Amino acid sequence: MPTVVRSHAKINLGLGIGAPRPDGFHALTTVYQTLELHDLVTVTARLAEATALRLTSNDSRVPTDSHNTAWKMAALALEALGICAEVEIYIEKRLPVQGGLGAGSANAVAALVGLEAELGIASQPISELASQPGTALWSAMRLEIAAQVGSDVPLFLIGGAILGLDRGQQVYPLPDFEPVWCVVATPEVGVSTPQAFRDWDALCADEGLTPEASTDKLNELSRAYASAFAGAIPGGRQGVGSSGVLAEGGDLAGPQESALVRTGISSWIRNDFERVVFSQHPPLAEIKRLLLGFGTPEAALHASLSGSGSALFGLYLTRGDAEAARERLRPVGVVSHLTRTLPRYAYWREMLMQ
Repeated sequence: MPTVVRSHAKINLGLGIGAPRPDGFHALTTVYQTLELHDLVTVTARLAEATALRLTSNDSRVPTDSHNTAWKMAALALEALGICAEVEIYIEKRLPVQGGLGAGSANAVAALVGLEAELGIASQPISELASQPGTALWSAMRLEIAAQVGSDVPLFLIGGAILGLDRGQQVYPLPDFEPVWCVVATPEVGVSTPQAFRDWDALCADEGLTPEASTDKLNELSRAYASAFAGAIPGGRQGVGSSGVLAEGGDLAGPQESALVRTGISSWIRNDFERVVFSQHPPLAEIKRLLLGFGTPEAALHASLSGSGSALFGLYLTRGDAEAARERLRPVGVVSHLTRTLPRYAYWREMLMQ
């Protein structure tokens, strides 16, 4: 019987970017947050003498060959496990194909979870797998495979609030906060991530941001994020290592009071991409202004570009506040989606369709 998996979106609550590195990449410090908003990924698999993969979708823009992240994830997982199987993957797109919501990366992990279910392999959060005898090796292998597929793929092996370091592929569970309402705006604006990084590089050169200085900046930011989220937990810094980064085993069970409310994190958390993307795409800055709703009773807790865009989001205490934000967006013709943030325990509880 096919396994149907919810493939949840993510947003970047904050995103700090470093100067360009010699390897061509950029160091990042970010806080990922999963959402209830999702695609559906259906997987059918059975053991076979030789591996054969087939991928289809309801959206013609989705690659159906080895360029697809879900295809790559399934192929690499089977190779790592030393298993041959006939696998069929169907992706029902409900999220934008591009836009900073991690849809393709989430599809990859959903395909892995479906494949594990079909073949009888344990599928659990990394923090739980790593603590069980006999599963630590597969836990590490899953993360390595995910990082090969894409920098923001590993976050979907954790879910909830996650600290991302290096290229974003080093992931650490942060203490979750109580779900809040979220409006995701998906304007018809094409943002090129490579161009956004080129513009960022030019800004670094203009401002003299060296790799050494950006390392200090990102280390300080990672400690600030970890401290702020731990500060939402009554009693202090549970689960936080001496470096200020959450240890992989430092996951806390159950939702906690909103870090956004308790710590005032929204007063300083930001996305560095906004400095270059908004100048190239001024309508996106206007959409953020509408999501924020400053001066209104329904003002957002926080609003930001997600990743390099073009998706933006606002977080709200009540559904009424979120609906008011959607009303502000309607006159300018921006499509929006109403959802909520998804804590880690709910992310794994709701992933497999029953």
